[in-house]
Amino acid sequence: MSSETSTTANARPSSASGWVAIPAPLARLFKKFPLLTYPPNELPARSPSARDVATLYVFISDEDALRGLPSFNPSCLKWQAFLKLSGVDFRVVSSNNHASPSGALPFLIPPSSANAPSVRTPVPSNKLEEYAAQHGALDVSAAPDFKQETYESFLSYQIRNAWLYALYLSRPNSALLSQLYITPVSASPVVGMAILYQLRHAAETEILRSMGTPVVSSDALYKGAKEAFGALSVVLGSEEWFFGHSSPSLFDATVFSYTHLLLDNSLAWEDRVLPGIVKNVPNLVQHRDRILQICWGSKN
Repeated sequence: MSSETSTTANARPSSASGWVAIPAPLARLFKKFPLLTYPPNELPARSPSARDVATLYVFISDEDALRGLPSFNPSCLKWQAFLKLSGVDFRVVSSNNHASPSGALPFLIPPSSANAPSVRTPVPSNKLEEYAAQHGALDVSAAPDFKQETYESFLSYQIRNAWLYALYLSRPNSALLSQLYITPVSASPVVGMAILYQLRHAAETEILRSMGTPVVSSDALYKGAKEAFGALSVVLGSEEWFFGHSSPSLFDATVFSYTHLLLDNSLAWEDRVLPGIVKNVPNLVQHRDRILQICWGSKN
């Protein structure tokens, strides 16, 4: 699965799991001969041999990468926004998990050094906060806060689980899932079906493991997300940034990575329960707009 998952008025997603729309013979084939996952590649072959700006590899279309637009993947967008908020000079390039040295996006290749132009040690996502502190023009680091750790669980569990369901398992959003993660990989229906099976299986497995339940319930997931976004709204209050900080922190970027994608008009959400939840929380919408304006100079 990708490094990551209001219904329509006429159709509501099922309350329980049952997303696997794959022919029985093909399903048995997958179980008998699982798709082979190869080790991560070397650095992308199209990586420039010399450059004076860092490169962040993320899930994004080639066209949007050229325009420097936000990634459509929360894990990637979180760090893309944070690096921008930190004042790090970088560009984005379309990539995938298999191209990552660590097996997951995002990762960053620092600019070439005049003293050692061939030395380009990749920076994985768990080192990007440190990289930003060393190379950013602005200090957006925040001291650890016990209360913050509590609210981080809302993002890691309730909101992430609802995201996984909405994008990967909700049938009305199948076209959006295909547009983002399947069509760019292959136009073959057979290959597309295999990728869809893998993505949905991985999403369902993660949700079930996180919730500790035998079936996926959309009602429970959306209820949990609504409570989580409500709690975030309360802690933000009338402040510009979370926890009373004078500038946005990594936590702000993490919240933005979900709220922006759920409010982004360029993403055709058909199951609109989750976007609707965020849209009805005014201070989170305003928080999203502030970061979008700072980082991209626009409001969607």
